[in-house]
Amino acid sequence: MANAEIKTKPELTLRVIVLGLILSVVMGAANVYVGLKAGMTVSASIPAAVMAMLLFKMLFKNSSILEANQVQTCASAGESLAAGIIFTMPAMIIIGFWDKFDYLMITIIAFTGGVLGILFMIPMRKVFVVDNEELIYPEGVACAAVLEAGEEHDADDSAAKSLIMGGVLGAIFKVAGGFLGLVSGSLEVGKIVGSRILYFGGDLSPMLVAVGFIVRLNVAILIFIGGAMAWLIGIPLLGGAEVGVEAASAVEQAGQLWKSKIRFVGVGAMVVGGFAALISVRYGLWAAIVHLWHGIKGEKDEVDSDSEKDIPSSVILGFGFLCVLLLSYVNYTFTGNAGVTILSTLIMLVMGFFFTAVASYIVGLVGNSNSPVSGMTITAVLVAGALLWLFNYTGMDGMVATLGIAAIVCCIACTSGDVCNDLKTGSIVGASPFRQQIMQIAGVFVASLVMAPVLTLLHQNTEGGIGGENLAAPQAGLFASLAQGFSGEGDLPWTLIGIGAVLGLVILVIDEFLKRNEFKFRAHLMPIAVGMYLPFGLATPILIGGLIAHFYTRKVPEEQQEQTLHRGVLFSSGVIAGEALTAVGIAMLAAFGLKALKLGVSDQVVMGISIAGAIAIVVAFVVFSKPNKK
Repeated sequence: MANAEIKTKPELTLRVIVLGLILSVVMGAANVYVGLKAGMTVSASIPAAVMAMLLFKMLFKNSSILEANQVQTCASAGESLAAGIIFTMPAMIIIGFWDKFDYLMITIIAFTGGVLGILFMIPMRKVFVVDNEELIYPEGVACAAVLEAGEEHDADDSAAKSLIMGGVLGAIFKVAGGFLGLVSGSLEVGKIVGSRILYFGGDLSPMLVAVGFIVRLNVAILIFIGGAMAWLIGIPLLGGAEVGVEAASAVEQAGQLWKSKIRFVGVGAMVVGGFAALISVRYGLWAAIVHLWHGIKGEKDEVDSDSEKDIPSSVILGFGFLCVLLLSYVNYTFTGNAGVTILSTLIMLVMGFFFTAVASYIVGLVGNSNSPVSGMTITAVLVAGALLWLFNYTGMDGMVATLGIAAIVCCIACTSGDVCNDLKTGSIVGASPFRQQIMQIAGVFVASLVMAPVLTLLHQNTEGGIGGENLAAPQAGLFASLAQGFSGEGDLPWTLIGIGAVLGLVILVIDEFLKRNEFKFRAHLMPIAVGMYLPFGLATPILIGGLIAHFYTRKVPEEQQEQTLHRGVLFSSGVIAGEALTAVGIAMLAAFGLKALKLGVSDQVVMGISIAGAIAIVVAFVVFSKPNKK
C-alpha cells in the first residue's frame, strides 16, 4: 500500500489530532485499571485503529487509511504509558513515601519517560523496523491488515457490533461484581493436607479471558505453566501450613506464601531473561548508537520521501536535554541529595537507552502485548538498587531513588516498544514516520495529564485501595519489596531468587532447543516468569481465552490466522475497554458520594450467580468470537 496514490490522501489533519488525543486519554485511563487488576496490559493499536475507521466512515466520507493510522498511533501511546506508571508509582504508597499520589511528580515522570522512549527509538527505527528481516512485528502487521481491510471493505458494521457487544459484556460483569456485589471476584478452593497447602482457582473476569484470546495459546499456556509451577508445585513443596482455630484459611495461607516467598523465584527468572534479551540485541544496539552519533556530528540522512523521514537529530537532542533537566528535578525533589540525583539520572538514561533496544527487539519477535516490560523493570530495580547500595545510598533516599529509576525505565520500555510497533504498521500502509512520531509525543503528553487523577480515583474509591484484594498491583508491590531489600529496610530471599535464576537458565536452554528444531511451540522465558509472580487467579481465565482462540484456528494456515481471529480480537478489545472504563466510572461515582450498592445477598446466592457467570463468559466468547462466514 506504500505508493504514490496513498501519499495524495490526507494524513495529519485537525480531526486526526482531536480524535487521537481523545482516544489516548481514554485508552490510558482504561489501561491504568487493566494493569492494576491483571498485572499486564494489552496493545491498544488494533481497537484504536478500528474505532478511528468507524468514526471517520460515519462522520467523514473522505477520510483515509493514513488518518486512521495516525489516530491509532496517538491512542496507543496513551495505553503504553499507563503500563509504565501503574507498574511502579503505587510502590511509593506501599513504602510509605507518599500518603497520596503526587500529581506533579507522576505527570513529569510519565511525560519524561514516555518522550524518552520515543526519542531513543527514533535512531533505532531503521535498525529494528526497516532493515531487520528477523523481526516480524506480529501485532504491527496485524494492525496494518485491519487498516487495509477497513479501507477496502468500507469498515462494515460487523466490526462495530463486535466492539460494542464486548464492551457491554465487560461493563455488565463489572457492575454486577464491583457495584452490586452479585458476583464474586474469584472462584478458588484450598485444602491443607498434613503441612502442605493445595490450591486452585481463577478470577471471574471476562477481561482476563479477553487478554488470553489476544495473546493466543502459546503465551497463555506459558503464563499458566509459570503459575502452576509457583502455586500448584512450589507452594505445596514449601509446606509449613498452619492448622487450628486461629489459623487462616488454606486459600489465605497459599496467598501469603506466594507473596512472601514463591514470587521471588519468578524475579530470578525475570532477571536472567532481561540480561539474555540485552545480549541478543547487542549488534542492533551498537548500530543505533552509531546512527545517533552521526546525527550529533551534524550528518543528515539522505531521504527521498516522507515515508523515510524521521524527526531530526537536532530536535531529538533538544528534547533529550529538556528531559534530562526534568529527570534531575524529579530526583532532587525525591531525595534532596545532589549525589543521588546525579547518579540516579545517569542510571536512568543509560538503562533507558539499553532497554529501548531490548523492548524493540522483543516486540518485533512476539508482539507488544507480550513484551515482558515487568522483567526489564525488575532488572532495572536490581541494577539500580545494587549501584546505589555500593555508593552507600540506603534508607528512604535509596528506596525512592530506586523506584524513580524503575518508573522512568518502565515508561521508556513501554513507550519505545509501542513506538516501533506503530512505526512498523505505518511503514506497511505508507505513513510518514516523522508525523507518527509527532502524534506519539502528543499522545504521551495528554495521557500523562490523566495518570495521577485516575490512580487517585481508583485508590480512594475502590475497596482496599490500590494494593488491596480488588486492585492488587502485583508489580508495584514486588518493586517495593526489592527496593526495601536493597535499602536495608527489608530482607530479600536471595536463595529463592537464585533458584529462579537457575530455573530461568534451564528454560532458556529448552527454548533454544525448540527453536533450533523448528518447533511451533516455544518456551519463552518471560511469560513463564510472569506467571510465577502474578496471582494464579489470572492464569486460569487467560488460558481459557487462549484455548478459545486456538479452537477457531486449529485447522487454519498460520498466515490466515490473524484474519480468522479478527472478529474475536475486536470483541476481546471491547470487553477490556468495557470492564476497565466501567471500573473507572464506578470510582468516579464513589468520588461524588455514590458508593457501591452491595445488595447484601447471601454467599450461597453469590456463589451460584458467579458459577453461572463463569459459564456465560465462556459461552459469550465462543459465540461472539466465532469467525464470520465468507
